[in-house]
Amino acid sequence: MVGTLRLAVAQSTVPGDPGDRVAIRAAGEEVRALMRQVAGAGARLVQFPEGALVYPDKRVVATGPDGIGAPADWTGAAWDVLREEAQRIAALAGELGLWTVFGSLHPLTPPRRPHNSLYVVSDHGDLVARYDKRFLSNTELSYLYTPGRPEPTVFDVDGVRFGLAICIEANFPILFAEYERLDVDCVLLSVMVDDPARATVAQAYGTLYNYWLGYAVPAQFAANTPSGIVPPPGGRWLTRAPADNHPALALADLDLDATEPDIDIAVRRARPWRRLARAGLYTDQRADNDSRSQSRTAF
Repeated sequence: MVGTLRLAVAQSTVPGDPGDRVAIRAAGEEVRALMRQVAGAGARLVQFPEGALVYPDKRVVATGPDGIGAPADWTGAAWDVLREEAQRIAALAGELGLWTVFGSLHPLTPPRRPHNSLYVVSDHGDLVARYDKRFLSNTELSYLYTPGRPEPTVFDVDGVRFGLAICIEANFPILFAEYERLDVDCVLLSVMVDDPARATVAQAYGTLYNYWLGYAVPAQFAANTPSGIVPPPGGRWLTRAPADNHPALALADLDLDATEPDIDIAVRRARPWRRLARAGLYTDQRADNDSRSQSRTAF
């Protein structure tokens, strides 16, 4: 049915050394094992955490001999293994007919630092889009990555429109407001952080902008804040993976025609009304020429 989609949000084990070929291959195998589970559960799209294939620990790649932060040395990164694992994930996505969004490093022309990215692979196994983290932390910008271009990434699956964001970008509401203006139905926020507050922020965006949120965390951080799906209006979790630091999935149907009272009001009443309000709804109703309105110093 158009406008209904089963979404899976995964929590997978994320390695921290971009030069550890064995760990990267293990991460790729785990991603693909979860993809097979997702396909068996009838999902159309699966979201993985930031850096699902590898998220470099700054102490591994960006720390000098004196223990102080230093520009990352990317010469030891296993770029060939990262590319091979990404290609295997894409091939399996095509075999399973499964849209797949997963995090990895995207190398640029040396000596530029890589992007921290989310790859979007279609159900035909084609790499159809890539989102590069636009807002970086001070450490990421100073030592690790190249920020992405300012354009957002939006794509459609079965009548449902998705947008993408990564980790610290949760602290920049302008990105999430932009996705609302672009008619996004669900933002996929993939993180590499053990931070319950950030999950609360994700819920808040469901409330502010009345769309769904997919929140993907690494398995090693899931005990405090497991992966999950937030429906509009964001006051609850529609579903969450087990909070036990093991690879797992959260699955739910995103139904644009949902009749649950809170979702119905958020999507079909609150969201259109807020757009009207932002577009100048109140201008003609103000009392700009009324002295009683103009004066702020009289009771």
